[in-house]
Amino acid sequence: MLNVDRLPRSIRLSLGIFAVLLLLLAYLSFGAIQLPVAEILQVLKLTLSGSFEQAQQAYPKTAAILVHIRLPRAIAAMLTGAALALAGACMQGLFRNPLASPDILGVSAGSSLGAVIAITTGMSLIHPLMIPLFSITGALLTAGLVYLIALRTASQRQLLFLILTGLALSSLLNGAVSATLLMARQYEISQFIFWTMGGLEGRLWPHVLWPAPFLLVIGLISLRQSTALNLITLGEENAHGMGLNVKQHRQKTLLLSASLTALAISIGGPIGFIGLMVPHLVRLIIGPDHRKLLPIAAITGSCFVLLADLLGRCLLAPHEIKVGIITSVIGGSYFIYLIARIQKQGATL
Repeated sequence: MLNVDRLPRSIRLSLGIFAVLLLLLAYLSFGAIQLPVAEILQVLKLTLSGSFEQAQQAYPKTAAILVHIRLPRAIAAMLTGAALALAGACMQGLFRNPLASPDILGVSAGSSLGAVIAITTGMSLIHPLMIPLFSITGALLTAGLVYLIALRTASQRQLLFLILTGLALSSLLNGAVSATLLMARQYEISQFIFWTMGGLEGRLWPHVLWPAPFLLVIGLISLRQSTALNLITLGEENAHGMGLNVKQHRQKTLLLSASLTALAISIGGPIGFIGLMVPHLVRLIIGPDHRKLLPIAAITGSCFVLLADLLGRCLLAPHEIKVGIITSVIGGSYFIYLIARIQKQGATL
């Protein structure tokens, strides 16, 4: 484990902010059309000062691509990555399992099913918030079912049962999605492709501005669960002995994690393995203390999705590889490595 704690907190925070800004600048610059960094900085400066028209006159191409296309897509990537990583970190702490995540426990599949139902029933045409509403409902119902099953399993084998239950639920819900598509029209099927692969292309300001306040509020509330998660990690009896209402905090954390997952999916579709891989990697570096783990996992998740989407835009430019494909390849490989590592250590799920 790297001894990051020896660095002063201010230096760690400064390094993290610098890394995020550097990656964001690269994301805004590179692509099918490369934008000069100097022009990007000038356009951002003029736009933030309320002089966007002046920026359009001075740098018409850069201003158009940056403000209307790449910047909202970058914010969408950062929000999605942060929400999924934070949800995964909370779930891993809640179930005391490094393999727990919104993907593995079926929450992502439930959220996708809700979104597909909104599309195929025409509810998405009524109001832009209908897809997120259905998505959140599907995620919460799935999370509740997983939680009920967790309560009924024996504590010593609870983690294994949770993972198997999550995989079974994912398969069941994905089958329900396929069945729903049988009644879908052609344009609805094309919309659904977005939900099966996960992608950020076409993400504009309307797709970002409405979920951002909800994500920020729920994210801040989730960060406040760090102390409770630290106590739960010690075991239920110890947590009870220290005055923690374990049942109440489990329900609250599961609700928050499911909401974060659903909102993230409503922006970028089911981008896989972020909630599994990012928190586990961060835990290996900084340790299991959720007071540090949760915020750093959120920042790392933002950077990871930014980097994955940047690779997807640049590898086969001008064609794009969906970010969900990039994360699935990386995350699937890491998942196999993680299972092999746990088995080699002789640990049980």
